[in-house]
Amino acid sequence: MPAPATTSRLTRRGIPVDPRLRVLALGTFVNRAGAGATLTTFALYFTRVVGLSAGQVGLALSVAAVVGMLAQVPLGHLGDTRGPREVMSVLTAAFGAVGLLFLVVRDFWTLTLVLAVVTALQNGGGAVRNGYIGRVAVGGSGVAFKAYLRAVTNLAMSLGAALGGVALWVDRPWAYLAVFAVDGVTGIVAGLVSLRLPHLSPAPARGAGEPRLAVLRDTPYVVVTLLTGIVAMHFVVMEIGIPLWVSQHTKAPTAIVAVLLVLNTVAVTLFQVRMTRGVDGVVESSRAMVHGALWIAAAFVVIATSGWLGPVGAAAVLVVGAAVHVVGEMRSSGGQWGVQMGLAPQERQGQYQGFAGLGFSLSNVVAPTLITLLCIEWGWPGWLVLAALVLGAALALRPVTAWAQRTRERYGALSATG
Repeated sequence: MPAPATTSRLTRRGIPVDPRLRVLALGTFVNRAGAGATLTTFALYFTRVVGLSAGQVGLALSVAAVVGMLAQVPLGHLGDTRGPREVMSVLTAAFGAVGLLFLVVRDFWTLTLVLAVVTALQNGGGAVRNGYIGRVAVGGSGVAFKAYLRAVTNLAMSLGAALGGVALWVDRPWAYLAVFAVDGVTGIVAGLVSLRLPHLSPAPARGAGEPRLAVLRDTPYVVVTLLTGIVAMHFVVMEIGIPLWVSQHTKAPTAIVAVLLVLNTVAVTLFQVRMTRGVDGVVESSRAMVHGALWIAAAFVVIATSGWLGPVGAAAVLVVGAAVHVVGEMRSSGGQWGVQMGLAPQERQGQYQGFAGLGFSLSNVVAPTLITLLCIEWGWPGWLVLAALVLGAALALRPVTAWAQRTRERYGALSATG
């Protein structure tokens, strides 16, 4: 197994010093750039060109999301048992190859099938990648790896969205199809790039009586995942809550929504790595999640006041709220990665990171409805309730992670310091 990365120097002139991180970053950039282009054009193509209804497209996306949730733990486990580099490469390349089928999809059932397979491959590949990172870069190094890759993802998605914007401007079937082709090819290329990573030996065979998916019986880790999923609801606030709040409860121009999204993207791209420094153990990571949740809760309180102001004042307060929020987002993200990787056994990182991703997936299922009911239907008091919910979950993580550490020390399964 390669020696763990150090956190003394992550990059030189913006390029990762660790060769493994360079390969991961290159594959991530190529893959997510194509995904950003598809994300921008997907719904419009299948409604305006193919002729499906918005409800059909939404249902296909929902079914695919459920399939992806069910697939990520067993595929993460497959990475542990068969070797994470090889499984990650196959899943990523297959994601691109199956994505090329969007070029010929013309009905709801085929769309649902292709989308479900693509989502399963994407989620599974992400679980295996996170498991690989958890094995080669422990403690703060793993958090630093994840932070750099998140910055790369934001940059790539932004560039991909710009490409998708060109297709929307052209607004011809061939332009949309070209986007899908680019996305498929970039997925295949990213899979091939993954083969440049060092090989890691598969996990040892299960002991007598050891369950195939041990994470499902790891009660402390299950609770940690649920709590991190509650904290992660703040991501949906930026995607759904803010646009609806601005349009229905404030006098701010709706164009401010785009400004807030750009502010978030640029801040994460520039400062995510810097905001995770010092997060190098489970205790420090759980503390960082509390710090981040405090910023997020404060942002929600600030945003709630925008409904009482005029156009200029509301816009200014929303910008301040978004700036405060992104600080909390970056800080809590680093803490989440540190907790999830630090509590996972080294030889089972794939299945554990796949399960950790369920918290985020469940958040995406529950949060849109909850945020709409609290913040949009109820109004400003709902923002305060949501702030308390996020902060309460982060505070609860402190004793829960301590409990999880005790169970690992008892069975000799603790894999990270802290």
